[in-house]
Amino acid sequence: MSSINELQIIPKVLTEALPYIQRFSGKTIVIKYGGNAMIDHALKNSFARDIVLLKHVGINPVVVHGGGPQIGSYLKKLNIESHFFDGMRVTDSETMDVVEMVLGGLVNKEIVNLMNQNGGKAVGLTGKDGHFIKARKLKVTRKMPEMEASEIVDIGHVGEVTCINSSVVDMLVNSDFIPVIAPIGVGDDGVSYNINADLVAGKVAETLKAEKLILLTNTAGLLDKSGNVLTGLDTEQVERLIVDGTIYGGMLPKIRCALEAVAAGVTSSHIIDGRVPHATLLEILTDKGIGTLITNKQQ
Repeated sequence: MSSINELQIIPKVLTEALPYIQRFSGKTIVIKYGGNAMIDHALKNSFARDIVLLKHVGINPVVVHGGGPQIGSYLKKLNIESHFFDGMRVTDSETMDVVEMVLGGLVNKEIVNLMNQNGGKAVGLTGKDGHFIKARKLKVTRKMPEMEASEIVDIGHVGEVTCINSSVVDMLVNSDFIPVIAPIGVGDDGVSYNINADLVAGKVAETLKAEKLILLTNTAGLLDKSGNVLTGLDTEQVERLIVDGTIYGGMLPKIRCALEAVAAGVTSSHIIDGRVPHATLLEILTDKGIGTLITNKQQ
């Protein structure tokens, strides 16, 4: 049974949400779904409900999901050893088969099913459907101290996006469906590629001219050197934080993705904590939000 304090909060939250619902009605928001939010049962269900709610109030969510832990788990069950290079999974043909099975099948369909159980109309797809995500092999190099020149490292079926065919997603969005995208691309020769989900989400947001790109993570957002969440940043401020070492390591690729999106016309990028229940709604429909907001100063 709800307490009196909880009941007093509900009208305030709903009233606060109204102007944001009005502002973003008819707009597209691309959400990269990953991390703990994809593992914890309660968080998975609340995320699905939140996405369905956004659709019902007139906002068009497009979900791009990851699935690294799930891939790792199935590789282990199949006694296929996992190898990584600079945080990227080395993906030979055998591993790529598992990636397609897990991302395009098990994970994707679970997300679709949860949304549909909560009253949504979700449709799952990979980049291979309708040649939606065209890709090419990612070229990776490394240079050791004793080497005069960099060498090329073959990490297999790991790709980068060359082109997004927006017509597939546009058709779904305009037909009142929620697209749920697995980050698998296809080359001109028909070869499948495993692509970082953050990068796919960013490119989808750019192509769709989305209002927002939201990246769910396992951190509270972009933190300063004292551990405080930074928000309301423009691209110049973010670049300075990279130079002074505030942004480093695993956060750098996400930040680069967010910067590229706003530079390409996405109104704002957000890095938020997917471990917080209803994180997506709190970031989109409340005054304070819960994560890091990045915009292009030139806009």
